[in-house]
Amino acid sequence: MELSNRVNAMGHSPIRRFNKYAIEAEANGKKVYHLNIGQPDVETPACFMEAVKDFDKKVVAYSESGGETVLQDAICRYFERYDIHYDRSEILVTNGGSEALNMVFTAVINPGEEAIIAEPFYTNYHTFITAAGGRVVPVTTKAEDGYDFAKRDLIEAAITPNTKCICCINPGNPTGRVLTIDDMKLIGEIAKEHDLWIIADEVYREFAYDDRKAVSFGMLDDLADRVIIVDSVSKRFSACGARVGCVASKNKELMDGLMKIAQGRLCCPTLDQIGAAALYNLDEAYYDEVKAEYESRRDVSYEELMKIPGVVCQKPGGAFYMMAKLPVDDVEKFLIFLLTEFEDNGETVMFAPAEGFYATEGLGNDEMRIAYVLNKDAMRRGVELIRLGLEAYNSK
Repeated sequence: MELSNRVNAMGHSPIRRFNKYAIEAEANGKKVYHLNIGQPDVETPACFMEAVKDFDKKVVAYSESGGETVLQDAICRYFERYDIHYDRSEILVTNGGSEALNMVFTAVINPGEEAIIAEPFYTNYHTFITAAGGRVVPVTTKAEDGYDFAKRDLIEAAITPNTKCICCINPGNPTGRVLTIDDMKLIGEIAKEHDLWIIADEVYREFAYDDRKAVSFGMLDDLADRVIIVDSVSKRFSACGARVGCVASKNKELMDGLMKIAQGRLCCPTLDQIGAAALYNLDEAYYDEVKAEYESRRDVSYEELMKIPGVVCQKPGGAFYMMAKLPVDDVEKFLIFLLTEFEDNGETVMFAPAEGFYATEGLGNDEMRIAYVLNKDAMRRGVELIRLGLEAYNSK
C-alpha cells in the first residue's frame, strides 16, 4: 500500500520535529528554554475562563457551522476599530488560523495551481498549499533588505498562468516584516491586474512596533472582492490552545464555498467560542499593554543577539519572531548539539532551524528563528545560551 503523493511531498515541521531531543534533555534534568515555538507565557485574559464558567446551558450542543453568533458579532465589532465593516455572513469561525488557511486553499486552488508567498514564510503554508494540490512559488527576501517583498518586479517575476493567489503574512512570521498601507495598495494593484486572490494572514495585526501602525488589507475597499483575511485568538490573546480563528471576506461566492467545507467538519468547539467572544470584547488598553510587553522582549533579545560575533540579524518590526544568520554551516546540527551535548549550569536552549521556512532548496541552513515569547529575563538567558553554545560548538 502507498501513501498519496501529496502527503509524501510534505515535510515535518521544523518547529516541532526536534521536540524529541528537548524531551530527552528535560528528562535528564536539563532546563530547556523553548524559543522554537510561538507559545507566549503572557497570561490569557481572565475573561476567557469567566465566560466559559458562566455558560449556563444544560447541554454542550453542536455550534452552527459558521460559528456562534455571539463570537461572529464580537469579531465584527473588533474590525470596526479599523473602520472595516463586516456582518455575520462575512465571518466564518474556524478551528484556529490553521484550519482557516486549510479551508481557504481548498476553496481557491485547483491541483497544479500556484500560490505566491515571500520566503522565509511560516512553514505550515507548504503543508496547507500542498494538501490542496497546489504549489508554493517563493519570492525570496533577505535580511539585508529588511525582508521587503512589496516590490512590483519581485512579485510579477513570480506570476505565471497558473498563479491563483498572493499570500501575505502581516506582520510576518518568521521575519517580523510589517507592511505599510502603501505596500498593501501596491500588492492590491498587482492582484487586480492579474486577477489574483489576496490571502491576508493577519493574526499578529496589533504587534507592530517602533510607532508602526497596525493596518489591514480589509481597509482597502477596492480590494474587497479578492481579499481573504485570516484571523485568530492564539497570539493576540495568548490563547493558542483554544483553537479559535476565522475567515473574513466580502466575497459571497467564496464564503458560500467555505461553508460547504465548514458543514462537512460540523462545527468548532462551543465553549471555546464563548470564551473567544469575551476576548474580542476587550478594550484598547489590553492591546497597548501586550504590544509594549512584546516590544520590550524583542529589544532584550536583539540586544543579546548582537553580542554574538558574526551574527546577521535585522531588528524585526512586528510579530514576535526574529530571524538570525549564525556563524555555523549547519544550524540543525548545532541545535542537536545544544540539546544533547551542551549545558550551562544545567540549562540549554531550543530554537527553530530556518531551512524549513524556505521553499528554495539550499536556503536557510545557517539561519534560525527564535520566538520572543518568554519574559525578558528568560529571553536574555535563552539567547545568552545560544551564544555560549556557539562558543562550545565552534571550539570542538
